[in-house]
Amino acid sequence: MRNLIHYIPVLTTIVSAAFAIVLFRRWAEKRTATYLLWWGIGVFMYGLGTLTESLTTIFGWNELVFRVWYISGALFGAAPLAQGTVYLLFSRRVATILAVVLVLYGTVAAVFVLLTPIDMSLVETYRLSGRVMEWGWVRLFSPFINLYALIFLVGGAAWSAWQYWRKKGMGSRVAGNVLIAAGALLPGIGGSMTRIGYVEVLYVTEIIGITLIWLGYYVMVSDRAVSIHTAQQPKTTS
Repeated sequence: MRNLIHYIPVLTTIVSAAFAIVLFRRWAEKRTATYLLWWGIGVFMYGLGTLTESLTTIFGWNELVFRVWYISGALFGAAPLAQGTVYLLFSRRVATILAVVLVLYGTVAAVFVLLTPIDMSLVETYRLSGRVMEWGWVRLFSPFINLYALIFLVGGAAWSAWQYWRKKGMGSRVAGNVLIAAGALLPGIGGSMTRIGYVEVLYVTEIIGITLIWLGYYVMVSDRAVSIHTAQQPKTTS
């Protein structure tokens, strides 16, 4: 049975689409900033996942929609965002190697998600759950890829916040990274709850998570713009 919570992914999809446009436009202005491309892909996949949740709420369960939901959400919902952070923290060579490994691993997992038979007796009309996959072992792929996201997205943001905190005058960048870390952590908690049947928790954490990540990004970009403007001001002498 549907309730108001089941319609939250509709709003999350709209927010994600707007944020993805912002990131891709930013990347188009600065093509060397590979991290922006990965963040854009990550937010796009995030929104694709919530779009499938929206379609399920409005139209009911569909096999293709379910498979797209699992691939875009459980496998690639946060990993591309983490990969963007990897490009900020590591050398381009190391980041590219990790990107190749991530894509190959995720592709293999996605193929199995597409091939697994579905146990129709476990399907719920307006709710999505990985339990419907007859090849239960396919779900073992997601914890490893989500661990990657946890380490580099949440951990990377937390580490950056700590580094900025040690420097005077970096308060806004600390706040920005803390918001990103918190926003990235919440959907992971929600995803864990889906494994025990509480899909609605995921819907709530998704909208809060993407909002916090966007807010953190906005704070970081605004602080950088102010810093650059200040640095470019001509010095005056008295």
